Amino acid sequence: MREACMVCWTPLHHHLKAKAIIQHILMIEDDRRLAAMVKTYLAQHGYLIAHATAGEEGLAALRDHERAGFAAVLLDLMLPDSDGLDICRRVRALPSPAGAVPIVMLTAKGDPFDRVIGLELGADDYLPKPFEPRELLARLRAVLRRPALAAADSLPRLRFGRLEIDRDARVAQLGGQGCPLTAYQFDLLVVLAERAGRVLSRDQLIDALKGRSHEPFDRSIDVHIGRLRAAIEDDPRQPRRIITVRGSGYVFARVQDG
Repeated sequence: MREACMVCWTPLHHHLKAKAIIQHILMIEDDRRLAAMVKTYLAQHGYLIAHATAGEEGLAALRDHERAGFAAVLLDLMLPDSDGLDICRRVRALPSPAGAVPIVMLTAKGDPFDRVIGLELGADDYLPKPFEPRELLARLRAVLRRPALAAADSLPRLRFGRLEIDRDARVAQLGGQGCPLTAYQFDLLVVLAERAGRVLSRDQLIDALKGRSHEPFDRSIDVHIGRLRAAIEDDPRQPRRIITVRGSGYVFARVQDG
């Protein structure tokens, strides 16, 4: 479905510096006019846009990520061949580096539920249409800074809102209070948190946990998830950190507590 175009596009008046680093961005958007305007505007600021008009086309481009070297994805929520939320989930299921690419979702729909679900499925940010190009640029720059900041952090800690996971001390805290976890549950939490935003099947979780514990199990992964939720969720009956994706597995939300 074609969506509203941007407004207030400023004339091209900046020139790229000779030493500017060009970053490649993939835009999955069926509105060709909007994509052309984004391409023109972002080109002024050192970004080269590759445009896919459908979800499957965009996924195919991402699977070749190692060659294309995309720094981020601008993903439309409403596409002619698929739902942008489903595309977001499928991107996060791809192996790295493609599966870890920052995603900014674009949509003319104002439903907050779609925004929440998109962020829980692994989107890094969300921008409703119509939007100012300067805001798009600012949000794009912000999501591109996050991996660099994470790499610069040498501490063995993972933080998601009020939840902090210290991998060296093997301690998890929620709002400064310790979470009662068994060794196995802590390992499961780390596996999920290190892959935040990616949907992981039961088999993938089992494979990732091999060598971390001698506890044999098959589908008891669901029991461990339940106990883990009881320890880290504000309301285990309505989890906001470990989300069930029906028919696929579980995803650890990248964005938590607001």
